[in-house]
Amino acid sequence: MPKHSQHRRRGKYALDADDLEWLENTTAETLDGPPEGDRWSTWDQSTPTEKGPRPHPGWLVTELAAVDTELGILKTGKEADVHLISRGVPGTDRVCLLAAKRYRSAQHRLFHRDAGYLEGRRTRDDRMNRAMAGRTAFGKQAIAAQWAVAEFSALCRLYELGVPVPYPVQIVGTEILQEFIGTPDGYAAPRLAQVTEGLDDLWEQLVAAMVTLAREGLAHGDLSPYNLLVRDGRLVVIDLPQIVDVIAHPTGPSFLDRDARNVATWFAAKGVQAADPDALTTLLHKEAGLRP
Repeated sequence: MPKHSQHRRRGKYALDADDLEWLENTTAETLDGPPEGDRWSTWDQSTPTEKGPRPHPGWLVTELAAVDTELGILKTGKEADVHLISRGVPGTDRVCLLAAKRYRSAQHRLFHRDAGYLEGRRTRDDRMNRAMAGRTAFGKQAIAAQWAVAEFSALCRLYELGVPVPYPVQIVGTEILQEFIGTPDGYAAPRLAQVTEGLDDLWEQLVAAMVTLAREGLAHGDLSPYNLLVRDGRLVVIDLPQIVDVIAHPTGPSFLDRDARNVATWFAAKGVQAADPDALTTLLHKEAGLRP
């Protein structure tokens, strides 16, 4: 077994200097390419703890004969780009669409607000901690890996709690593959900011999701109408790398307050009478067990 494969299985989401060196140096497939598509499915490259919660949904293609085909970019950002991928078994009707979120490498700008979110995210590797604090090239790669792991872990946890998030398929290095939220022919679901109908119901769905998070002592950390999708009248929460423990984080309640203010103010401006920033903040503080 290759050294890296042995190393990856030491613990859940374990990352150290050797992992990051491997991530930086791996630029091509290590096996022969597939007969069609852009790469073989990466399903077998993830350990069981690097895959989504069981039971895996029936729509997910897990066959080892599957190939991944790049269909284009869904979203570009300062921290990561999201690509649309078709994963299917050639010659069959077994196919699914996935969103591949790929965190940027050390050569690109990373995490313009990461200092506040990274409070307490230290590793057992002192060299890595120093590099992250100093924002060296190695440190930035370490941060990218941490953000990918944090988001995948959050997606798994929230999915199991029943929070409306995309199903987290797997994580491979700094790439997260997750359920594509959109139509079967590849059109992404609109962001809440683009939606004008059914807002009262969507507000109720959002409050329920935020209450579930608060009861777990969590806040999205960057919630807005731009990281909420609407598919067939149902709200889906996305972009979760900065999820915050509002109890343990030194300024955790401020993230909870900001999330509440951002979304309640938007809904109120759209005429949703139940949307009140102060009332939502009070509710979430109560559910999180925070002192008034």
